[in-house]
Amino acid sequence: MKTTLPLALAAVSLLACAHPALAKVSVDPDRIVEDVKTLASDTFEGRAPGTAGEDRTIGYLIARMQDTGLEPAGPDGQWVQTVPLLHTALQPAKTMTFATPKGAMPVEQAKDIYVSTVRPDDEAVISKAPVVFVGYGVDAPERGWDDFKGADLKGKVVVFLVNDPDFAAAKGEAPYGKFGGRTMTYYGRWTYKFEEAARQGAVGALIVHETEAAGYGWNVIKSPGGENYDIVRKPDELTTLKLQGWISGDAAKTLFADAGLDLSRLRKEARKASFKPVPLRGVTFDADVPVKHEEIASHNVLGRIPGTSHPDEVVMFGAHWDAYGKGEPDEQGRIYRAGANDDALGIAGILDIARVMKAGPPPQRSVVFAAWTAEERGLLGSEYYASNPVYPLDKTVANLAIDILQTAGAANDVVLVGKGQDTLEDDMARVAATQGRTVTPESLPERGLFYRADHFSFAKRGVPVMLLMGIAGAADLKEGGTKAGQAWIDAYTGNCYHQACDAWSEDWDMAGVVQDIDLIGTIGEELANSRRWPEWKAGSEFKAIREKSADVRD
Repeated sequence: MKTTLPLALAAVSLLACAHPALAKVSVDPDRIVEDVKTLASDTFEGRAPGTAGEDRTIGYLIARMQDTGLEPAGPDGQWVQTVPLLHTALQPAKTMTFATPKGAMPVEQAKDIYVSTVRPDDEAVISKAPVVFVGYGVDAPERGWDDFKGADLKGKVVVFLVNDPDFAAAKGEAPYGKFGGRTMTYYGRWTYKFEEAARQGAVGALIVHETEAAGYGWNVIKSPGGENYDIVRKPDELTTLKLQGWISGDAAKTLFADAGLDLSRLRKEARKASFKPVPLRGVTFDADVPVKHEEIASHNVLGRIPGTSHPDEVVMFGAHWDAYGKGEPDEQGRIYRAGANDDALGIAGILDIARVMKAGPPPQRSVVFAAWTAEERGLLGSEYYASNPVYPLDKTVANLAIDILQTAGAANDVVLVGKGQDTLEDDMARVAATQGRTVTPESLPERGLFYRADHFSFAKRGVPVMLLMGIAGAADLKEGGTKAGQAWIDAYTGNCYHQACDAWSEDWDMAGVVQDIDLIGTIGEELANSRRWPEWKAGSEFKAIREKSADVRD
């Protein structure tokens, strides 16, 4: 570790005027490192939900919260909220092939195709299902866009493009701008596409992989190893999709060519509002894949500092404790994908914010510290909480999330995810200025990072949110500038993201980590000692949701 110097925040006159009792959080990097090293150790087996690794993780988190002096904040005064999960794991396929006019095209899991299931079936069986290309697969009446045009997709396999119609379009190309330009909308997320495929009655859904449009390579796509998770659902709430996942760009190009179609040309057609679904004539899909499935009880861990004046109003910090568990050995023989940065570092950060806040004067509002399960499986722990909140979301002041921080050193800026969404970005700019930093919007908003972390479970229900995510844009590092910041991102996402090498390293420079945790901790402490309610900005898709409950907030 190159530095352990806490970068405490200093008051400036403007901030002092706006907030007479200036909040200040200064965390201890040595404490953070110890938590990361523990959680990312082999003892915790990669922290997969429903494993011995979860049991050890939950025990450790409860003990840390108790030692800090927090109170249990789960249902009925417990430390945990039980999250019922369905865990599925595909076994080697008996059959997985496309029939095409040019003959059979077998596909290999993790090489040509990557699929999983969230149905509690013993076998995932699809028989002679017609295949239909649905472009970006968007049904957005408010934007005047419908890729489906009433097509009957029941019992079929649908093929989507990743991202949304603006991604590959050029500025000035009509109707560029309907989907936020290069900034991804929720319609570009794979979660939306699978949800929409099920609404259309499809039995299978495949997204054509492109590294740039997805924001990650094929190594990330296949990293779950055929496993998947979902919240346990009633039979009438199950998805219609027997299999869902991705098809590689090369395999998709071959498949379309065998059907007499030019995928490149169809990509351009899909950027038009006039696009209609295109059947791959003569192409069907067959699959027979055994499935192991089980229901498991996973857990969110929740601790709090009760508020003195307004205990029913809650400021929430959150990070996810889960990682990817056991996998194939890497070049160094490591088998546990332990997520030291993603997101043991976030957990360690909120634990130390809790320590600092507990050591100070009691806050006026309650502050809840949440360690979520199953983020890597689709934000499931936070989604379950947001569907079954312990504290009313209408009086949840904000959700402040940490999910990956850059470990390359002190920075001249902080990266903002979700520019233009809510007033917490104004707080970010103000507090960053006290650190001598500026705010830089995320460099690749087309990757949709705003929709890819646990805070989104709260955003879509109207709670204002802030996310710190170190891979959202190249930090302007004090040593090396943005070039060095981008080099860190490239190395992390290209080699370690969701892989065994996301491990604690002595090469970590904690100065930038401390800056970011100090910043988000200070914003949270300010909110906990004020009467302010952050608001969504005009144009945010979440503003109207929050306004429906305006009367309950004074």
